[in-house]
Amino acid sequence: MTDAIRKYNPVSHSQSEEVLVPPYFEEDGFVLYNDDCIKVMAGLPENSVDMIFADPPYFLSNNGITCKSGKMVSVNKGDWDSSRGFSENEKFHSKWIQSAGRILKPEGTIWISGTYHSIYQCGYLLQKQNFEIINDIAWFKPNASPNISCRYFTASHETIIWAKKGKATKHYFDYDLMKNGDYTNDKLKNPGKQMRSVWSIPPPRKSEKLFGKHPTQKPIDLLNRIVAASTKAGDVILDPFCGSGTTGVAVARTGNRRFIGIDTEAEYLQIALKRYKQLK
Repeated sequence: MTDAIRKYNPVSHSQSEEVLVPPYFEEDGFVLYNDDCIKVMAGLPENSVDMIFADPPYFLSNNGITCKSGKMVSVNKGDWDSSRGFSENEKFHSKWIQSAGRILKPEGTIWISGTYHSIYQCGYLLQKQNFEIINDIAWFKPNASPNISCRYFTASHETIIWAKKGKATKHYFDYDLMKNGDYTNDKLKNPGKQMRSVWSIPPPRKSEKLFGKHPTQKPIDLLNRIVAASTKAGDVILDPFCGSGTTGVAVARTGNRRFIGIDTEAEYLQIALKRYKQLK
């Protein structure tokens, strides 16, 4: 059981009346929860998590179509991705960001991934809640899907915001590893030079979808880099929208960090669990 969970006592915790949500799976510092992330985070103690990676819903399931592998397919991913309207979407992002900020350590950091449909709301709300933005990363997708309408530029990147809890806090960053590590698969990274804020990383490989796939699944190379850049041995990393578990796999591969993953869909947690067990 992670320290972040072990320290919590739902009876004596004076700041919350929430009941601790039982884990969906728990083993060797790898914990999964099948529930609403705000509910689960309410059961974790303040200042207990070192890094959060969040890939919240983009709210794009609007009955539209897109192109995938040369075929027209629906953009609908599930009820969890259906827009509730601008104001309700904003309330949703505000609530989970506030919950994340409560459990994040003073020196901890948060990464949020999104497209232009969601990332600007998240960036605004981070600053409104007194987070300090460190970087915005442009994740360039070399083989992005084409734009079938031919009425605007083809979307070939996502934005990832990296932020800390405030200006005065000193966050962790492995500068040397980011500068001198092996990133031969990233055509934009010059060996031995400072890593810049545009990362060229292809979407997930077939091997990453061996046990099934998530419609917004992130490549393991992306999460490997984020975990390596902003965490160290012994850290607790939380993903409030963990889907098929890419963040958890990246954390488990290090062998010396702990992971908490949350998702409302048991179907995707089963994939995450299989991916984790494959590493054993």
